[in-house]
Amino acid sequence: MKDENQSLLSMQAEVDAYIQQFKTGYFSPLSQMARLTEEVGELAREINHYYGEKPKKLDEKPKTVSEELGDVLFVTMIMANSLDIDLTEAFQKNMEKFNQRDKYRFERKDGQTND
Repeated sequence: MKDENQSLLSMQAEVDAYIQQFKTGYFSPLSQMARLTEEVGELAREINHYYGEKPKKLDEKPKTVSEELGDVLFVTMIMANSLDIDLTEAFQKNMEKFNQRDKYRFERKDGQTND
């Protein structure tokens, strides 16, 4: 289902519906962390192939950065669901933190400074 206006909440609900169809349900947080680490490693590998100095081997299946980033997002949502974390709320809190803490950390396009 492709909905360009899909919210994090609806994506988390879709992931939960997917997981709930299986008897196993959610894995333990430690197992999920291992899976997230694995997916981030696969993302790093793809980034290295496309932007780094290590090209793919001729016999390697083609994958994309987008596909691997999607896997990281999916596993992140699984972990959030199992820990009862609302990713929209977590995102909003993080943006508030970054907008306050790092407001002048980098040179701004609008010329504002912390002076």
